[in-house]
Amino acid sequence: MDEHDYRYWTEWSEEDGEWVGLCDGFPLVSWLESDREAAEAGIRAVVAEIVEHLRVQGKSLPDPSVKWPPRLLHERT
Repeated sequence: MDEHDYRYWTEWSEEDGEWVGLCDGFPLVSWLESDREAAEAGIRAVVAEIVEHLRVQGKSLPDPSVKWPPRLLHERT
């Protein structure tokens, strides 16, 4: 498994007034940008860094943890 095996998506955050990039294997990691494509590029880049760090440490990678398609942030209870 590598960073390309995860699912990535973006959602508009009314609270932040920006796009949020998210990844199913890393639910506590996000990336905010005013541009949707930049938010997706940002989350992909940070997940790639995390994956590399975990590999160097000899740790296993998390499994994708979100059902597809994900529920939007404003729909969560």
